[in-house]
Amino acid sequence: QVQLVESGGGLVQPGGSLRLSCAASGRIFSIYSMGWYRQAPGKQRELVAIIRSGGTTTYADSVKGRFTISRDNANNTVYLQMDSPTPEDTAVYICNAQARIMGRGSYNVYWGQGTQVTVSS
Repeated sequence: QVQLVESGGGLVQPGGSLRLSCAASGRIFSIYSMGWYRQAPGKQRELVAIIRSGGTTTYADSVKGRFTISRDNANNTVYLQMDSPTPEDTAVYICNAQARIMGRGSYNVYWGQGTQVTVSS
């Protein structure tokens, strides 16, 4: 299996900056994509950003130009740089990976536990 451990959440002021990290571990053969989703109270989980093994990225329209996703392939770690967050970005941020483990021929989706991000003055 694959374990995803997030860190870096917390309280940030509107207009500030915060960086989230997510490290994948386990019997990993390869990772196709890593990304971040978020879920606010009473709302559905939504994609924030994803980065694929070739480096291509996809962002939610609401975070384009403010958030940046990056990846350290050597360490199976993904980052989310959050710049100029607003209160509307308050949510639990959940790491996601599509990974293939050793001895298996298919990719599966794995989820982290999530880290709370609160944007407030």
